Amino acid sequence: MIAFVSGPVAALAPDSAVVEVGGIGIAVQCTPNTLSGLRTGRQAKLATSLVVREDSLTLYGFADDDERQTFELLQTASGVGPRLAQAMLAVHTPDALRRAVATADEKALTAVPGIGKKGAQKLLLELKDRLGEPLGAPAIGTAVTSGWRDQLHAALIGLGYATREADEAVAAVTPQAEAAGGAVQVGQLLRAALQTLNRAR
Repeated sequence: MIAFVSGPVAALAPDSAVVEVGGIGIAVQCTPNTLSGLRTGRQAKLATSLVVREDSLTLYGFADDDERQTFELLQTASGVGPRLAQAMLAVHTPDALRRAVATADEKALTAVPGIGKKGAQKLLLELKDRLGEPLGAPAIGTAVTSGWRDQLHAALIGLGYATREADEAVAAVTPQAEAAGGAVQVGQLLRAALQTLNRAR
């Protein structure tokens, strides 16, 4: 298993990064929050989880080992594949997920696209003894960069929303992002965007 990749960032896309390792460019699928901490040409070290399918090998990348471990634990629940696990981590930090499960917070889980009320109840039961206790205060995260619109738009499309819905959600959170300057995180904006989309449905 590939536990981590380390090297200069060769390219960044809305939902992935290419890290050069020994002259080979390795594509790594990442959440918006993880991507917001990367810069093209700069050194990066990402904890990784390799998902093997009959027709594909996909490497998922994370800011730290805690995020990777949570990603893998989430997939032990029935019906949770890598895409849904990544969507959960795009909306919530690992500690926020632990807190949601520990306090049986259905609303926090239904904020993730693809999880309805029944699915949230099932996940709370299955994950109760697997994720562990919250570690502490919510993570501050990485400050948003000038490319936050593209990252946020791509994250929403990746979560299954239509282009028009993604456009509207980005427009809805733009005042919040501009008011905060560089102090707001992509993860926070994604949560706010999802709330506007849930209200619109």
